[in-house]
Amino acid sequence: MKISVRKPFAPVKLATARIQLLFLNEKKKKLYFSLKSILGFSPVNLSFYELSFIHKSASLTVSNGKQVNNERLEFLGDAILDAVISDYLYDKFPAENEGFLTQMRSKIVNGTNLSQISRSLGLNRFVTANIEDKNQSFRILEDAFEAFIGAIYMDRGYRACAVFIFKLVHYNYINIKYLRNSEQNYKSQLIEWGQKHKKEIKFETDSFNNKGKEEFISYVFIDQEKYASGKGIAKKDAEQNAAKNTMRNLPENNDYREYL
Repeated sequence: MKISVRKPFAPVKLATARIQLLFLNEKKKKLYFSLKSILGFSPVNLSFYELSFIHKSASLTVSNGKQVNNERLEFLGDAILDAVISDYLYDKFPAENEGFLTQMRSKIVNGTNLSQISRSLGLNRFVTANIEDKNQSFRILEDAFEAFIGAIYMDRGYRACAVFIFKLVHYNYINIKYLRNSEQNYKSQLIEWGQKHKKEIKFETDSFNNKGKEEFISYVFIDQEKYASGKGIAKKDAEQNAAKNTMRNLPENNDYREYL
């Protein structure tokens, strides 16, 4: 079996890219300098970043008829992000056990957290998607952020990804102290949100048989309107998942993100 290893980034490529910059049109030059400002270093191959912003709903068809979008870069970026965050947490918390490290990593790579970071960085300015449902925007931005990490890796390698992600921590895009102390009790967070916005929050949970095993499905009602659902092997898990899905799907004009 042949194992391929990505070659280290060659500085000569950066020099070549700077020469190529002279021949870019104004739109690509604007993208180049925007990315440089976000990254903190110069991008080399803009095509990776351009691809990272194309959601599958806006897939492009290339000459051979194949449709391309950011899904492959998203897959790659998800793995790289996990590796860099794991590396960071391993060094940051030498006295903590595996359970703590896993929980912290989950909080950092939480979809809502990543979509917030994506918006804070301004990546939403570049994302292309053909979806009218605004409630899906958080997921589109989450996917775009992971694809963006994949683009950095393809363009500049693992070290550049680590530098970029560590910068997010340094400038509080990823607030380690807050995340460490935060509780991911989505049910209580949703109830608190309802109290703040004078909304009635109600849970209804039923059991069902799944291949001979009892599982649960919970529904969330906001002002008597069914809003979202969640499943779990225990009633508590189903309610937490239902609350989490509800929080994720609340309209963007509500300031719910402070609770996630």
